[in-house]
Amino acid sequence: MVGLERPSPRVESALLWGAVGFMAFLVLVQGYALLRSPLLTIGQGGALAIAVGLAAAGIAYVLEHRIAAWSARRANRETDSDGLL
Repeated sequence: MVGLERPSPRVESALLWGAVGFMAFLVLVQGYALLRSPLLTIGQGGALAIAVGLAAAGIAYVLEHRIAAWSARRANRETDSDGLL
């Protein structure tokens, strides 16, 4: 398609985490409705799922590179302390 570029890997990852949050919330609401009475109407559940998905995407976008850097530093410290280098 003309004019559409693939998003950066960071944006793509954040959008996928947002989709996971969106669907996980819908599964949670559906499971509750099956076990008890419906907690929310369909419209309320959809609106809240969109909010959860957007929050998950935003948090993933902000924190993903920080968590990766922290994990890399931790892995380097553990490797250095083992004397394997």
